[in-house]
Amino acid sequence: MTAPMHVPRFFVTQKITLMVNRYQVFGANPDGSEGPLLAFAQQKRMAFKEQVTFYSDESKSRAVFSFKARQRLDVHAEHDVYDESGAPLGYFRKDFGASLLRSTWHLSGPGGLDAVGQERRLGIAILRRVWDFIPYLGDVWVPFVFHFDFTDKATGRPVLTSERRKSIRDRYTVTVSDPRLDFRLAAAMAVALDALQSR
Repeated sequence: MTAPMHVPRFFVTQKITLMVNRYQVFGANPDGSEGPLLAFAQQKRMAFKEQVTFYSDESKSRAVFSFKARQRLDVHAEHDVYDESGAPLGYFRKDFGASLLRSTWHLSGPGGLDAVGQERRLGIAILRRVWDFIPYLGDVWVPFVFHFDFTDKATGRPVLTSERRKSIRDRYTVTVSDPRLDFRLAAAMAVALDALQSR
């Protein structure tokens, strides 16, 4: 089964602003460079119920998909992903218990897609947590380069990887190995890995 909007590879870049987090999602050219803008996302900070809307471009004239938390300010909250008409595309959630040591997410979608994703390197995961608890250092920007690998729970096969690139701004290369994973669900998960990582 192949998703109706399967994109094997794309890039996510965060745009830092005062009141909102903004993300640009670019396609990948055959040579590996950044291609056309596929979606533009905006997340309000300090929202009681997390919601991120993806638009066709930065004019925000057309919303094309979104994700929204089922609960308010809940570390166990499940996030549903919807297409532009409001039909569900799948959902994801953070595994709070497992994430105390190593950030872990669950991702589900059509076609029996059921995957789990974790930070690739346990050492980096532990280092990030130690850094956050050191007085006066937790708020200092440090360019930890961390990656996530999602695998199918039944087969162990790769589903999605998100690799952070060395940059002042948050920049990620996302590879979608499983053709069942719709681009909109993959992009929502990729943005959530940055936007919700500290929740």
